[in-house]
Amino acid sequence: MGMESRRREGWPECRVGVVGGELAMARENNCLNAAKACNLNDTCKKYRSAYISPCTSRVSSAEVCNKRKCHKALRQFFDKVPAKHSYGMLFCSCPPGDQSACSERRRQTIVPVCAYEEKQKPNCLELQGSCKTNYICRSRLADFFANCQPEPRSLSGCLKENYADCLLAYSGLVGTILTPNYLRMPKISVSPFCDCSSSGNNKDECDKFTEFFTDNTCLRNAIQAFGNGTDVGVWQPMPPPQTTPPITTPQQKNRERGGGGNAIDNSLNAQKLKSNSSADGILCVADGRETSNAIPRNSAVCRWSPPGLLSLLPPLLWLSHCTPAIL
Repeated sequence: MGMESRRREGWPECRVGVVGGELAMARENNCLNAAKACNLNDTCKKYRSAYISPCTSRVSSAEVCNKRKCHKALRQFFDKVPAKHSYGMLFCSCPPGDQSACSERRRQTIVPVCAYEEKQKPNCLELQGSCKTNYICRSRLADFFANCQPEPRSLSGCLKENYADCLLAYSGLVGTILTPNYLRMPKISVSPFCDCSSSGNNKDECDKFTEFFTDNTCLRNAIQAFGNGTDVGVWQPMPPPQTTPPITTPQQKNRERGGGGNAIDNSLNAQKLKSNSSADGILCVADGRETSNAIPRNSAVCRWSPPGLLSLLPPLLWLSHCTPAIL
């Protein structure tokens, strides 16, 4: 399941408070406030109740819950609920050094007794190997590695300078067998439920894997920025509009009129963080390659090329080309 299929609308408007030249830190239990806000939203309340139930229902004296159902319901929560509410609960800010009410509520967001913890900690490399045998977990782990890659020379701490994609990739791991969660530490640190104690000669490799979670500057900065409302401007810019008129072949035009699902998906993938993207568009193609912008039918003007241009093309390529309307 790709990242774009898990895109959500409703990124919250974030404001920065400045007190004495420094960013204002949270002075209250923002995680409790986020839970209250979720209960006031019908969609959030519905999907939160849908995972709380299986994640807290004991199956037998030996099993605290049905972990498979719990994980599935958690994935639906983060896939379906607007980020304003789902992220508000998962990435809420807490006062520095608070290891009691606020940070513990944040840690309990995913019901860790069921979704996270096991009777014994498995080896992290073995857990990673199990993840790679499941197509959902494998895809989302790859997203996490790609979009939360740290870069010390970057102002944001992220190679891709994109907090949104990093948080999206992290939340996508919740509900898989590699589900991460907050550790009880003064600083923000997360980890899957595993360790490297039995790694043998692969100890270095195992440590590098766990450090990508526990000591990831990009992920930590993204969580802090979202929770404190300082993430304004650290989002991927939209691609520039099409400026040159492309040439379309009959086969390509027929594919577009017939649906062109893959081409439209590729176009939508290029338009990051844009809500309500319409799939009813015509893709303009130049030199046989798809461009990154979908042009709605009602905003394009189709005309015949002048005779001078047509004389240069074979008879089978006498085609109209699309030019985006200038608004």
